[in-house]
Amino acid sequence: MKTYVVGGAVRDDLLGLPVKDRDWVVVGATPEQMLAAGFRPVGKDFPVFLHPATQEEYALARTERKTARGYHGFVFHTAPDVTLEQDLVRRDLTINAIARADDGTLTDPFGGRADIDAKVFRHVSNAFAEDPVRILRLARFAARFPQFTLAPETLALMRQMVEQGEVDALVPERVWQEIARGLMEAAPSRMLAVLRDCGALARIMPELDKLWGVPQPPLHHPEVDTGVHMMLVIDYAADCRFDLPVRFAALMHDLGKGVTPPQHWPSHHGHEGLGVKLIGDLCKRLKVPNECRELALMAAREHGNVSRAETLRANTVVTLFERCDALRKPARFAQMLQACECDYRGRGSSGGDDFRSRPFAQAKLLLGALACARAVDAGAVAQRHADKPEHIKDAVHAARVSAVKALLRE
Repeated sequence: MKTYVVGGAVRDDLLGLPVKDRDWVVVGATPEQMLAAGFRPVGKDFPVFLHPATQEEYALARTERKTARGYHGFVFHTAPDVTLEQDLVRRDLTINAIARADDGTLTDPFGGRADIDAKVFRHVSNAFAEDPVRILRLARFAARFPQFTLAPETLALMRQMVEQGEVDALVPERVWQEIARGLMEAAPSRMLAVLRDCGALARIMPELDKLWGVPQPPLHHPEVDTGVHMMLVIDYAADCRFDLPVRFAALMHDLGKGVTPPQHWPSHHGHEGLGVKLIGDLCKRLKVPNECRELALMAAREHGNVSRAETLRANTVVTLFERCDALRKPARFAQMLQACECDYRGRGSSGGDDFRSRPFAQAKLLLGALACARAVDAGAVAQRHADKPEHIKDAVHAARVSAVKALLRE
């Protein structure tokens, strides 16, 4: 029985990156031998065991055979005579198909080290085409390692997979899992670029794919193309290390521009409302968590109002707070403002003017106004109108408007 560290731990070590988790492959062992050595079984589809001391995963070397469409359609085979090379050949990319023995010796039968040096994503074998999740994983790796390029033959294979309908067989939960993980990487725009290049984005998120080629007013958007704007927006969110709901809201905020009538371009009047329905449909289809869905809907609906915050009257501002439930959930409202800031910052530069260096005064103004509105003692206002309870709601609203008006000095 021999054990080897495989996959991401070896890759990241060769890249000079910190290794967070280690996965092991075991050659020449049976499940019974693993149990006798104190390992605890956890694998459902094939034998995977937890080390009794480190709790790291040890998988028996295995081969696999495609039996049906999608990523569930596989039959796995494990036996003591399965070799390390046979296990490695089933892996997705050459950079993930390197094994390290206890003495540090590397087994690299598919040129993974060379591809790490050349910064290239390359599939190990045509078995890559049997698992559509690998398209999503590769796109996520592109977001994590933006300096890597995609081998032409791998891109061609991915396009073939999309054309053959493999991506259509993916279950929504797995799509969301990979997209969410990619959004949390260093350069999420690279994930979008890879998915677009192979045609997968049009299959899994067609609402988003439609944004490329849609023009915006150059005065406000020097980058013009709405899809390019979206890539700048999501990368700004990543640069700021915003959490997942904010990044998803930033990604979704302009979906309505993909369905505005072309005869009105580059204007997109009313795109906020159009986007709300599209986001709702997308989130339902991909089973997006409520926290992400609710923030995305709010940002899409309100980002135009937030951008005009300095021109809004006190009554409009308080109505905005009420519509967003900001008085009860100020932290979520602050997240929505972060998504709106990403929209503001994620623009091209023109004539030396960079939107990233401009002040985003709208957030400071609205947060200050929200603090004033929340400082109103609603209970005391209600007590003053105890004899006419039907007036309490309007009276509390009016008191909050007065507090915000004092701040704005209307």
